[in-house]
Amino acid sequence: MATDDPKTLVSTDWLAAHMKDPDLRILDGSWFMAADGRDARAEYAQAHIPGARFFDIDDISDARSDLPHMAPPVEKFMSRLRAMGVGDGHQVVVYDAHGLFSAARVWWLFRLMGQDNIAVLDGGLPKWVAEGRETDDMEPIIRDRHMTVRRQAHLVKDVTQVSAASKLGDYEILDARSPGRYRGEEPEPREGLRSGHIPGSKNVYYRDLLNADGTMKEADGLRAVLSAAGVDMSRPVITTCGSGVTAAIINLALERIGKTDHALYDGSWTEWGASPTVPVATGED
Repeated sequence: MATDDPKTLVSTDWLAAHMKDPDLRILDGSWFMAADGRDARAEYAQAHIPGARFFDIDDISDARSDLPHMAPPVEKFMSRLRAMGVGDGHQVVVYDAHGLFSAARVWWLFRLMGQDNIAVLDGGLPKWVAEGRETDDMEPIIRDRHMTVRRQAHLVKDVTQVSAASKLGDYEILDARSPGRYRGEEPEPREGLRSGHIPGSKNVYYRDLLNADGTMKEADGLRAVLSAAGVDMSRPVITTCGSGVTAAIINLALERIGKTDHALYDGSWTEWGASPTVPVATGED
């Protein structure tokens, strides 16, 4: 079982023991690819961990961008979270319906907004349910709570910054997509994108960071995965994936092993693969 840390990852046992804490706030951060044919909000309405609020990754995003669920402006994040009754002084735990998938994206968004009292529930809803723990279908009673937001610009990178990092080699760029997509052997799930990866990037498939039950590997296991991928841990890291969701699992894993100099490329392959002005590599680079 992972060591409980309210700033990164907590177990189902930890959450069960803290359910009555007055300043605990639980978020359902479930999100699905279109091909999954699942409705995250509908599933939340049917059954969720008692007291959980639904965090809509697609809604709490930058509506001005053509790219999916880009990080929202500070004001929008503040207003949405206030309306959910989440604010200063709260300990937040976020989970998802996969086990450990999109919850890491919500964790990263909170960190981007200067809120670090947030942890991902290890194993998520599937583990909670498998252990016979309670769920319900009731909406929680909401009381507004002000949230102070200080955007941490160093935690996010744009296409220009990633392009420079690719050319200079001063960052490790880690791609969380499957090996087939990374090598350009599998088609992208989004139409109109080239296949392949950012030149100089390394493939750290997000599933390799997880155990079979959807929990995150222990620190030694995480280090072994990164080492096998040839990651130079002395360099700062930029994570990337299809649209900035599973990349955050790498960020969470890095934080778990004490590496704090990491950022996320928010546009990820949805932006890079559609841009004719940046190069694409295939194979093992």
